Amino acid sequence: MITPTSDRNLDGYGAPLIPWEKVQARLDAGASQAPGTGGPNRHTSWLATIDPDGRPHVMPVGALWIDGAYYFTSGPGTRKSRNLAADPRCSITVAMDPFDVVVEGVAERVTDEPTLERVRDTYKGGWEPVIEDAAFTAPFSAPSAGPPPWYVYRLTPSTVFALGAEDPFGATRYTF
Repeated sequence: MITPTSDRNLDGYGAPLIPWEKVQARLDAGASQAPGTGGPNRHTSWLATIDPDGRPHVMPVGALWIDGAYYFTSGPGTRKSRNLAADPRCSITVAMDPFDVVVEGVAERVTDEPTLERVRDTYKGGWEPVIEDAAFTAPFSAPSAGPPPWYVYRLTPSTVFALGAEDPFGATRYTF
């Protein structure tokens, strides 16, 4: 679990601060990517990385919130993995009820077996990856992940934004 070192109400219309405990509980509940489970049709997590020339690169990823960080996979030859190798600063966004969330921070490749096992076990049910050479392999993955193997990354939050999507709405920034 993580605790913000500060928070700031960004709402200009008098909405109250969104309590971090509410945001954390929603993140802990997860966001299925199965059709019909959220958003217009499902929840999609979007990863934004930085190209070498400074332009943003945004792609969907299958992200999991586990113990206060986002985990996602990407093939080593994909543009997002190459971008992260050059500059690990990135963000993940996802629309959820009752708010949209933006998580900014630094991603690092995960290679330790216990963490890989934890992430693999969390993915199980919709995807059955196997750990090989500190990466995941499987008969299939999302097209945006590139071909196997897939590296596992952990995005540790430095800043989180919660933007209210229902009454009382609001917008809050948390710094970690």
